[in-house]
Amino acid sequence: MRRLLSTLAVTSCLLAGIPAISWAQSLPGLTIFSGVKGENQLPFRLDFGGQTNGWDRYRLKISNKKMKTAVARFVISYPNYYQGTFDSKEIEVKAKGKKIALSQVKWDKENHVLEIFPQEPVPAGTDVELILSNVKNPSSGGMFYFNCSIQSPGDVPLSRYIGTWIISIS
Repeated sequence: MRRLLSTLAVTSCLLAGIPAISWAQSLPGLTIFSGVKGENQLPFRLDFGGQTNGWDRYRLKISNKKMKTAVARFVISYPNYYQGTFDSKEIEVKAKGKKIALSQVKWDKENHVLEIFPQEPVPAGTDVELILSNVKNPSSGGMFYFNCSIQSPGDVPLSRYIGTWIISIS
């Protein structure tokens, strides 16, 4: 009987830890003293845990409430101390769960900017997910602020700050 109870206790402890591990890099939780207002923090998910020097897939999300205008260009800027790499051929955009055709993706390494150009403007009021696959995380961990701006379509495109993904690599 003792052996059974010991086995159940150990098993329950192991099972209780699994959700915490898988949830750790899913969406930002409560972030205190980040310098970014709560309403400007955007949700994200790192599919492979955000380990230093490891390969990962970043799922950067923008809610339909933030998408107040149609989008002709997404601009993601990141800090100069982020030393990871991106595969511009492995970037996709999903709107309402469907893949959007892209006309171009530019990675400006010197200015720390990713620019994503959909073939057709993404409509306002749409849930959007920017998926960056084949990302090589930096060799040193830290907290990295990825800022998102959008540019509206038209003759006089307007740039607008959407929010910030606070990504932690450990």
